[in-house]
Amino acid sequence: MLSLYPTPNATSLSSPTSFSPRSTRFRMSHGSLPPLPENRIVLSVGTVVVDFLAAVASYPNPDDKIRTTSLKVQGGGNAGNALICAARLGLSPRLISKVANDTQGRGILEELQADGVDTSSVVVSEEGNSPFTYIIVDNETKTRTCIHTPGYPPMIPSDLSQTSLSSALDGARVLYLDGRIHETALLVAQEAARKNVPILVEGERIREGLDDLLKLADYAICSAKFPQAWTEAASVPSALVSILVRLPKIKFVIVTLGEDGCIMLERSVNEAPQTEEMDVDSLLELLKQRKDDNFAIPTCVSSPLTKLRANGVGTVCGRLFVGTAEKVPPSELQDTTGAGDSFIGAVLYAICSNMPPEKMLPFAAQVAATCCRAVGARTGLPHRTDARLASFLS
Repeated sequence: MLSLYPTPNATSLSSPTSFSPRSTRFRMSHGSLPPLPENRIVLSVGTVVVDFLAAVASYPNPDDKIRTTSLKVQGGGNAGNALICAARLGLSPRLISKVANDTQGRGILEELQADGVDTSSVVVSEEGNSPFTYIIVDNETKTRTCIHTPGYPPMIPSDLSQTSLSSALDGARVLYLDGRIHETALLVAQEAARKNVPILVEGERIREGLDDLLKLADYAICSAKFPQAWTEAASVPSALVSILVRLPKIKFVIVTLGEDGCIMLERSVNEAPQTEEMDVDSLLELLKQRKDDNFAIPTCVSSPLTKLRANGVGTVCGRLFVGTAEKVPPSELQDTTGAGDSFIGAVLYAICSNMPPEKMLPFAAQVAATCCRAVGARTGLPHRTDARLASFLS
């Protein structure tokens, strides 16, 4: 029987009880924090927008007229949210994107700069409009609906000078691509690959040009529906095997599942002769049985090194991980906008810190859960000194 075990980190993660998750007033002293990563420069190519967040008692029916319970206007966009998360965790983010020289565009840049994001490679168009998104936050179901208007004119590779490209990539530890402005992203990814800068690609949904970016990726983080939509595999675990089979450069792929946590498949290049082969769907079920649902904070269980088989797909040697999400009390859960972006921001920190998966997945889940305790993608993003992160950073 294949032996399965909780990660060594799980016990230590359950121990902190001296602070309340309801309060953001608790802060760790800087002396108790581990040192920042030696190389903490992260570069992203992607979108930044203005979010108009309207909270409502419940989602309206067609032709309804309702009132908001609250309204918030703040910056958004996958890349912008993830970089602000990374900045608050102590990294030094840089952004390649495009906005217009309008009120919204200027506001977008000012907000990013205030949180420490380097926007010197952001292109500012003298004409057109900056991108924006209307977000309806349903207080009843705790869900959000996004209605996006792209910026104009769109970013194209010729917008980015060779000097700006070289400067943006100089010293970068990792490149994050959110899958948008794909032509420019491909140009930057090709240069990053030439310079041996690792690349993390987000698979939120199938987009034009995403396949070309995934071929260059070292890491992939996917939304719940993406793996099966992209691979046409029969199950999520089989889809993760398919991704690693089809993309031989990928070191790990993570699929985020909201309140159900996440699943990660990590490739191993060191397959021992005695490595056991097992069906990946069966292995996932065994791992789920090993989860301890008594823990409110995120934990992780993993398999030993295994030759994972997906019927009709192939095999890959690696480890499968199941990460749990924090059980956020309903009274504290405000808005899931940006939860996936904050998860990615935390993974960027983990990559720069060389965190093992056993520590990375609970850490990223905790950051995402903290984000969900406030309305908007950025309001609740924790700083590195937030005591709720103490046990994950120690």
